[in-house]
Amino acid sequence: MTDVLRRGRASLAFGFLVQGVAFALLVTRIPAIQNRYGVPDALLPVFLAAVPVLAGIGSVTTERLVRRVPASRVLRWSQPVVLLALLGVGAGERLAGLAVSLAVFGLAVGALDASMNMLGVSLQRAYGRSIMLSFHAAYSLGGIAGASLAWVGAHGQWALWVSYLPVVLVLMPAVLAGSRWYVDGEGGGPDGGGGPDTPVTEAVGKAGGAGGAVTFKLLLPLCVVMTAAYIGDSTVSNWSAKYLQDVLGSSEQLATVPYNVYMVTTLLGRTLGDFGVRRFGAVVVVRVGALVAAAGFAVVAGAPGAWAGMLGFTLLGLGLCVLVPQTFAAAGRRAFVLGGPEASDAAVARLNVFNYVGFLIGSPLVGALGDAWSYRGAMLVPMVLVLVTLVYARSFAPESDRYGGGHERPHTADVGRGSNGL
Repeated sequence: MTDVLRRGRASLAFGFLVQGVAFALLVTRIPAIQNRYGVPDALLPVFLAAVPVLAGIGSVTTERLVRRVPASRVLRWSQPVVLLALLGVGAGERLAGLAVSLAVFGLAVGALDASMNMLGVSLQRAYGRSIMLSFHAAYSLGGIAGASLAWVGAHGQWALWVSYLPVVLVLMPAVLAGSRWYVDGEGGGPDGGGGPDTPVTEAVGKAGGAGGAVTFKLLLPLCVVMTAAYIGDSTVSNWSAKYLQDVLGSSEQLATVPYNVYMVTTLLGRTLGDFGVRRFGAVVVVRVGALVAAAGFAVVAGAPGAWAGMLGFTLLGLGLCVLVPQTFAAAGRRAFVLGGPEASDAAVARLNVFNYVGFLIGSPLVGALGDAWSYRGAMLVPMVLVLVTLVYARSFAPESDRYGGGHERPHTADVGRGSNGL
């Protein structure tokens, strides 16, 4: 283990944390943003949907961009753009300015999400053990910090730019300084230079060429899991407060608690999750996570009161938190077998799009089912979707890739197979 890898891991974890802060500051102040710009209720869903749509475009663009420039460079410059776009949202005055700021935010977030998960997957491969959950734990910690800062701003009735400006002024230079230690590839130096290839990388590079293709069949199970996980996550973030207050009869103050509890348990689960993967394997951790999340939805759907509902949301945090990081790790590992680091990056970027697909589907799906049927019944739908993960759990096994965990060197003839494009 080299100092380059340690510094790379710490700087990337800080990047995840900053992204958690920025995203939480945006989504938790949506009512204030709506009031500042006078966005009509009918137009608000369009603005909110545009962000994940543009983020998907940003993620796909990043897949092509990293063929020419290192992922670390994409991350280094997309993160300041996200922070500046956040400040633009808070400082603007006209609806057109809000639209431009949100568009820039969405595109930059897509590039940022894709590139930082690319670096996380490659670092995990270089470490030779599970560390991906720790990066997402840093994101959860950032989300908690961002939500707390948003509460302070709302409680003090500060203008949005007053809440956002100090955060940007502190985080911008910090993230630019930390970006010097980002690590590309298999433990190489910043911007992809200076690091020797591992034997696995050499064998894959000779067989797969510069960016071997990733088959759709390879990624499909993981895309399904990613979509289901984010449908579950968006259900909690968008409907937990309304569900607790309108269905379970809680007070308005108590209704704000479930999402905070969910974020805290997400942080806890991700902090401990890497140890579980090392001890029991990714398949076991993913199966347990899916079962715990499904149990959480079942408890929420059948809860007799608010406190039982919060228990359900607690279980959801513990269960859902492991699925997304492990899905990224599995996609990168499986694609690496076929085409080396470039194929791994491509797989992560494509899989990242289904993050936004799940986010777009989740909230409207629960709302439509709640209005047409019941909100208790609506909670059973994401429960069933999460359980689909059990069908595809074997896709997370290193042995399904024959050497996916890096414990067995690939045979060149085997690696060269699977050249059909996505």
